[in-house]
Amino acid sequence: MADAFDVVVVGGGPVGACVAALLAGGAARQAAPLAVAILEPQRPALTAPAANVDLRVAAFSRASERILRAAGAWQAIAAARISAYERMRIWHESITPRDRAVLCFDAAEVGEPNLGYIIETRLVQAALLDAAVAAGVRLYASGFVGLTLSQERMHVATTDSALSARLVIGADGARSPLRTAAGLAASVSDYGQIAIVATVATERAHEHTAWQRFLRTGTLAFLPLADGTSSIVWSADEKLAGPLLGASPQQFARELDRASDGALGATQLASERLSFALHRLAAARYVTERCALVGDAAHVVHPLAGQGVNLGLLDAATLAELILGACDEGEDPGALRVLRRYERWRKSETEFMRIAIDAFDRLLAHGTGPVAQIAQRGLGWVNQSSELKRLFMSRALGLSGELPLAARAAQSDRSLLHR
Repeated sequence: MADAFDVVVVGGGPVGACVAALLAGGAARQAAPLAVAILEPQRPALTAPAANVDLRVAAFSRASERILRAAGAWQAIAAARISAYERMRIWHESITPRDRAVLCFDAAEVGEPNLGYIIETRLVQAALLDAAVAAGVRLYASGFVGLTLSQERMHVATTDSALSARLVIGADGARSPLRTAAGLAASVSDYGQIAIVATVATERAHEHTAWQRFLRTGTLAFLPLADGTSSIVWSADEKLAGPLLGASPQQFARELDRASDGALGATQLASERLSFALHRLAAARYVTERCALVGDAAHVVHPLAGQGVNLGLLDAATLAELILGACDEGEDPGALRVLRRYERWRKSETEFMRIAIDAFDRLLAHGTGPVAQIAQRGLGWVNQSSELKRLFMSRALGLSGELPLAARAAQSDRSLLHR
């Protein structure tokens, strides 16, 4: 006999854990609470304060902070080691990092305490899973095997159990076995770049600033960490990435100093180097009968704008809001008419962001023609316009576009999801 739920989430990463926590945490709803389960074979624990900083970090926007509050996870995250960044400095290799034409964003210009936080993704995942379990979500340490659709339920086979649900949510990453099992196609293409991730010590303080330089061979970012070090994300063309990964720590630091133009002085590797190939992914459809995709299972964008996890958390909040609203109206949460509302809402938003990010990569990082030169000079022009800067900062904060209620709410009250 299969264990029966209203919703089964396949994948307990930050996005999957978030949608589960939001769905289970509807304390203000008049209807009965939803029965929710997560399939996640590897549940991480909250990071010990003395442990080394995990290399996998991400920039979380203000909208994401609000969603994490609504999910009941922010208190545990904020109590750990997070690093607020107050400014961003963005420039093209044709100018120096201290040039007046460098594009500078400062939170003070829009009356915000910061522009977001650099946080270990493992910490966010652990806090969200804890919040989900506290809200009543059942966690299965099982792997996904397959799907079978009946008239009113989706049957989920796992490595050691059988489940059924009115709705199954795929949050199992870019290679999503669930997406394949559900028959949802996705287009995938290669950027021809390798992202190199590491922690570095820098001669000069990072100034609670995210630094990003566009190069003809890729993009280099320094993300400020709480202990004074910085996480680098170096998206380098494949022909450059190989020698960088094979270089000694001293040789790598010299190449990093050259690529950053000494923005933070001399650097020194403080960790190993991780690398992964970069590709874009877009699911043709985000939903089918009794199945919906969120996060990387639906879309993958270039990391240069740091929007991947933020887009995923917006997916989670949007889907949770629409499902809970549908249930309050007596609708079936797995009905296609309900899920298509989610697809229409989020697909347009993510497609807009994908096009914009690809244009940045093509024109600012790799462009050499007249249009690219105009775009590169445009960074300085934006810096001279307070109105344009506010527009860009609003996007960076995640506060523009069509937002779910959880992303618009300044409070942590979960009942805001159900107004």
